[in-house]
Amino acid sequence: MRKVSKAVLPAAGLGTRFLPATKAIPKEMLPLVDKPLIQYAAEEAYEAGISNLIVVTGRGKTAIEDHFDLNIELEHHLLGKGKTQLAEDMHRLIDRWKIAYIRQHEALGLGHAVLQAKPLVGNEAFAVMLADDVILAEPCCLAQLLAVHEETGESVVALMNVPKEKVSAYGIAWGDPVEELSRENAVIQLRGMVEKPVPGTIPSTLAVIGRYILHQAVIEELEHTDAGANGEIQLTDAIQKLAQKRAVYGVMFTGRRFDAGDKLGFLKASIEIALRRPDLAAGLREYLNERSLES
Repeated sequence: MRKVSKAVLPAAGLGTRFLPATKAIPKEMLPLVDKPLIQYAAEEAYEAGISNLIVVTGRGKTAIEDHFDLNIELEHHLLGKGKTQLAEDMHRLIDRWKIAYIRQHEALGLGHAVLQAKPLVGNEAFAVMLADDVILAEPCCLAQLLAVHEETGESVVALMNVPKEKVSAYGIAWGDPVEELSRENAVIQLRGMVEKPVPGTIPSTLAVIGRYILHQAVIEELEHTDAGANGEIQLTDAIQKLAQKRAVYGVMFTGRRFDAGDKLGFLKASIEIALRRPDLAAGLREYLNERSLES
């Protein structure tokens, strides 16, 4: 079994929930403190041992390519100002990863976005990471999934419990516990998945979160997955079909997940990250305490 060496980062969405900010700036480039969303996903991949990234982009996303490219003028400017550490940090953006870009010409769903990466992922398992899902964990969420994949060779998805009234916002999965794999994290073998079900129609509150390790067979399933009522090809549907043919596992990851595709979730993620920063934590806590007293 080959080691997973590639991660697909879908980044072709329009980001309409953050308009007007995303009219000219890709949603994936919105900063949490001082790093764009997509960099957090790239750094998680690197922490998990994956340095080959496939970014699925669309029209107006060139800022992503510029971000991970060399900027000689900026580095020279920083070095001239004596900001050596900052210059080295900028250079690491091109040293850490080998990045390929491929276009999704129409926004036809997450499954369609992943399918565009077919020529680049080849005949091997690969990761899929949604930059909207910011997950702070130790070890990182992707590494937790890889531990199960490396033992089984099969597809693995990240799961978390959500309130019953919120299941309609997620892909929801259910299955059977797998005790021999449930050491660091609880693991289930999936029996079914459904995208955004009506609350009360299924006996599960296990939401699929934006981290996946996918067997290469999922590509064939995507190629034969029809678009849904909204005209989109859902990755959930392809994984559901795959689970009828071979094992697919779900891992209850440990860590904190923030939906940075939502304005409130984005703010919460920004605060949480800032509170973990030695240069910002004390001042931010002081401000939050002042605001608490005022209210």
